[in-house]
Amino acid sequence: MRIHILGIGGTFMGSLAIIARQLGHEVSGSDTNAYPPMSTQLEMAGIEIMEGYSIDHLYPMPDQIIVGNVMTRGNAVIEYLLNNRLAFTSGPAWLHDHVLQNRWVLAVAGTHGKTTVSSMLAWILECHGLEPGFLIGGVPENFEFSSRLGNSKYFVIEADEYDTAFFDKRSKFLHYCPHTLIVNNLEFDHADIFDGIQDVKRQFHHLLRIMPNEGRMIISHDDQNIRDVIEMGCWTPAESFSVSDPSAAWFADEVDIRTSRFSLVHKGKPSGEGTLGLYGRHNIANAVAAVAGAQHVGVPPAEALRALASFSGVKRRLEHKGTFNGIRVYDDFAHHPTAIMATISAFRDQQPRGRIVTVFEPRSNTMRLGAHVDQLADAFNDADSVVLFEPEDLQWSLREVADQMSSPAKVCVTTDEIITWLLGDLKEGDNILILSNGSFEGLSDRLVLQLSRREAPAVH
Repeated sequence: MRIHILGIGGTFMGSLAIIARQLGHEVSGSDTNAYPPMSTQLEMAGIEIMEGYSIDHLYPMPDQIIVGNVMTRGNAVIEYLLNNRLAFTSGPAWLHDHVLQNRWVLAVAGTHGKTTVSSMLAWILECHGLEPGFLIGGVPENFEFSSRLGNSKYFVIEADEYDTAFFDKRSKFLHYCPHTLIVNNLEFDHADIFDGIQDVKRQFHHLLRIMPNEGRMIISHDDQNIRDVIEMGCWTPAESFSVSDPSAAWFADEVDIRTSRFSLVHKGKPSGEGTLGLYGRHNIANAVAAVAGAQHVGVPPAEALRALASFSGVKRRLEHKGTFNGIRVYDDFAHHPTAIMATISAFRDQQPRGRIVTVFEPRSNTMRLGAHVDQLADAFNDADSVVLFEPEDLQWSLREVADQMSSPAKVCVTTDEIITWLLGDLKEGDNILILSNGSFEGLSDRLVLQLSRREAPAVH
């Protein structure tokens, strides 16, 4: 079967394309400005990416057209599909119909940590010999791709609450029908499709409504919004997890934040010792949630913890891009104030030598609409210096936010200006954290190139 995917460069749609290829289909797709790591993965999988959204990309006519949620009415291809009564479907619906039916789906939902917990959970099941399928909105370092079909009934999926498609405004996760559900946390996000936190809670409650009573939910013990959703009605047994409250069913005790070591307690009984290669209390919470989810499919907690000791993380989650003349460069996906604060705090907990210099792009729809402006300045409290990128179409002033920051802050209007500023300001021992949920015009790779050139000895 020939499949063409509109919006193939997104993390979900690109991962879906890889699974479709593994099913034996001929797969191509259209997108604008596809960028690594997804574009690299698609090329490795032999999937053609066509630039832009041209009607010509549909000829010869594919057997199946899958429409990503980036596509909107008014786009010429969408209008062509509708005017010519061509059959199409959404990515989540296609995944349900062709992959997830008759699978034991382990879904990871919540505002933050979905990618990391999904990757941890897939790695635990892999180490246990279960050969799970998975679809993750990032690239786990322990696997070659962000998705695969798998060789067992188990399938791990990052369950996003964003809407499904222009013709289906339900959250994507409502198509997944999980048997095991992890809900990490719940905050307001996606201001372009939700009017407020109550709208978000309602979608999560719809997810609870399709959970089987023989399934299991793993939920954060410390999140009031999740408790609010549970109180709206819950028909599935739930176990809570926490890194701060021992009354939770799963509790990380004796946490050493410098070494990422902890003791796991399940229902009051010691269940093993954990050590992570990741920073931060939030990642210890992620690990506890993943262990709890794996236990539901029969993986003993102590064995799950051993697997996590070899978990290498996810690309663009405090990913070390290199060290040049003692200057360390890291790339991270953080774009919500809570995630920004957690990322910088986790790095600060390691007591690094030199300054923490953060570079931030307000790229998400929620950020561009100004939904988090009031929380943004405080998110950078643990940074020593901040560089902010202010795009032309931003609907609020980053300079006003910069004035509220406790650390020196520089506002730049081009990425060239950012690189010039950094090259003049950085010194040995500094740590650069580049924060964006997009390509940021290739800023991290461009900066690495400039720093590596500066490091190279002159040739005479």
